[in-house]
Amino acid sequence: MISERRHGRRPKTLPRSIAGLLLATGGFAAAAPPEPIDEIVVTSDRRGESLFEHTGNIERLDATEIAAVRHQHIHELLTRVPGVWLGRGSGQEHLTAIRSPVLTGAGSCGAFLFLEDGIPTRPSGFCNVNQLFESNTELAESIEVIRGPGNALYGSNALHGIVNVLLPEPGPATGGLFGAEVGANEFVRVRARVPFDGEGRSLGSIVFADDGGFRDESGYRQLKGNLKLATSLFGGDFTGGLSFTDLDQETAGFIFGEDAYRDPDLNRENLNPEAFREAQSQRLYGIWRADIDGAIADVRPYLRHSNMTFLQHFLPGQPLEENGHVSAGVIASLEFGNERRQIVTGVDVEWSDVFLKETQFGPTEGSAFLQETRPEGKHYDYEVTSIGVAPFVQADFSLSDTVTLSVGLRAEYLHYDYDNRMLDGNTRDDGTPCGFGGCLYTRPADRSDDFTNLAPKLALNVALSDTSILYGIASRGFRAPQMTELYRLQSGQTVADLDSERIDSLELGWRGYGEAWSLDTAVFAMSKRDSVFRDAEGFNVSGARSRHAGIEVAFDWQILDRLRLAIDATYARHEYDFDRVAARGETFISGRDVDTAPRFLGSAELFFDALDTLDFGLQWTAIGRYYLDAENRFDYPGHDILNLRASLRPSETLAFNLRLNNVTDTAYADRADYAFGNYRYFPGRGRELFVELVYSPAPGSRESL
Repeated sequence: MISERRHGRRPKTLPRSIAGLLLATGGFAAAAPPEPIDEIVVTSDRRGESLFEHTGNIERLDATEIAAVRHQHIHELLTRVPGVWLGRGSGQEHLTAIRSPVLTGAGSCGAFLFLEDGIPTRPSGFCNVNQLFESNTELAESIEVIRGPGNALYGSNALHGIVNVLLPEPGPATGGLFGAEVGANEFVRVRARVPFDGEGRSLGSIVFADDGGFRDESGYRQLKGNLKLATSLFGGDFTGGLSFTDLDQETAGFIFGEDAYRDPDLNRENLNPEAFREAQSQRLYGIWRADIDGAIADVRPYLRHSNMTFLQHFLPGQPLEENGHVSAGVIASLEFGNERRQIVTGVDVEWSDVFLKETQFGPTEGSAFLQETRPEGKHYDYEVTSIGVAPFVQADFSLSDTVTLSVGLRAEYLHYDYDNRMLDGNTRDDGTPCGFGGCLYTRPADRSDDFTNLAPKLALNVALSDTSILYGIASRGFRAPQMTELYRLQSGQTVADLDSERIDSLELGWRGYGEAWSLDTAVFAMSKRDSVFRDAEGFNVSGARSRHAGIEVAFDWQILDRLRLAIDATYARHEYDFDRVAARGETFISGRDVDTAPRFLGSAELFFDALDTLDFGLQWTAIGRYYLDAENRFDYPGHDILNLRASLRPSETLAFNLRLNNVTDTAYADRADYAFGNYRYFPGRGRELFVELVYSPAPGSRESL
């Protein structure tokens, strides 16, 4: 008998009572299989679809997996997705890699599209490298990840991948729940889910975490929550949602020196105790679905707001940045067809008002050059109003009982209207010039910019048998330049004439299962061009190119009735495809590895159901060696980490959960870098123990905490 399989890699069915028991208790035990139901995914076309029949890669972390892992940081959860690496920063910060290197810089976050219930969490052109801390992943019903370019339904930023956080839906099966957790470094967390009526029409969830930090003065407090209301409206089903987050964080910066992360004194130091980050976000949205003469209409209006203040401790002079936005939009689609043909067409419309300010409150320390070119006072103060319109169409044709052809096209127009609220140029804020050729900070004059992109996709799905499929995909992804790349200029550059980044992707995949195993594997090759980088003059320019190719494997094996193994692994090469001398003398050479791009990523997890009420899970995660610079002169050797978790359920309503992270207390770096002539590291956390008590008053309800 095959026990419950992780994040959707399973036969087409999932035992109903297994899911109920596991989700209610927060464990991951097996149970006898009653009548099965289909496993579904929604990210591919905004509706439920059988995972087995889905054309393309998609990884689904369901409520059971999220409940069992109980991640303190999103990095801990997404190690279970092949091709994905979230480099953990200080507190809740992170850097993302999905079929890519770990990307940094002003536009790095624009390569990934982050959704909540199928709606982007931020407007196009205004991303944040730490964007996932604005999503309620701890409370999610499921998280779906697509690696590589998105399809026609998703536009700008779906360049390297998509992460869609799906929050719990109101309903009779979603009961109340309360969890209290304590752990290392003064960590305390409380989580609760409350249905507000007996008919399952409304639901509220909240999580509060207080972490003392494993490094000096590096703690944080974070609040996340969401409310949902389900009702009937205008002849259809309507769900209204409100999500909110609040983060107050003390930030720790790099430590310096080769292998400094191995030093037990250095790796707990915070060389920037003055650094902090405060961030808030709110999102109000609705999802209305209705059957109109056999066609399914889906309309999703939304209103979003965010505000963030943080000290740029990593820059000379440590200026304070303040940024935020208000945005609104609607995603509307219509699905129609028959047994041989299904078509989805629609339009996305988005408006946003964005602001950014940067102010330095004291003189810069260091050389005369730094003091003169990084002046005290205001550096930037601008607003950008943007309008985006994107019609799309996607069609699936059944060519035979075993072959399905999918074609899609998205056209996207994005307009920026930039308003500089300071003096133009690279003077001080009082208009006086800086020495040494001018201030580093350059403010362009008011201007408008427009970007138009097309994203086609062609896919073929072939059912080889009842238990295996083969698929192939050719697609293009894109991202428009981010506002910070266009309007936050340096080194005297007065205009950044940038193109949209584009990536062309080919992918071939196979998915199958047997009585005691399931396997999902894909090979891919991608070519990216017109990436933005800083040239030898320090200007933001387009023209960088890179190649990306690899293989991803996700394998589950039910070894014995109570013993299961799950493996996720990736081997990939990410190479520069151009030659150029860039900022600070860095040299890009075609064929060399992109920096911070490990060729190997791996995770293996062994599950042991010792008793019906006692489970264990042992996870090994690995990061391979990677280079720290474009010339491949400096590297980080990689690391291996062991994590242990257990769940004890003394009754149907109580569960005790234990997590022991980094069992062997390995010294490692969450992030390694080489810049300004020195090794730089974010040290990883040592051995940490966390214990949680979960109370669920309604046995059998879905557990999403």
